[in-house]
Amino acid sequence: CGDVLQLMLKISDGRITQARFKTFGCEAAIAASSLLTEMIQGKALTDVQNITPEMITAALGGLPKVKLHAASLAEEALKEALEHYGASHG
Repeated sequence: CGDVLQLMLKISDGRITQARFKTFGCEAAIAASSLLTEMIQGKALTDVQNITPEMITAALGGLPKVKLHAASLAEEALKEALEHYGASHG
């Protein structure tokens, strides 16, 4: 759909101490990105690894079917950030 999410994490002692985002896209993508940062900040890496698009959608109070991609975008950005962290610190 063209939405883009950049997720930045500050991680210390296995916990996400800060989470920031930059999103270019629809309102649903911005809302999902913002909510994701709230969901993961302060949490252990092991606790956030299993976040799903369905969990993000539920936390938002639901999304129209044509906007479900926003939750998937947020989940994919989180997975990529965690993979990047694991590759550089593993």
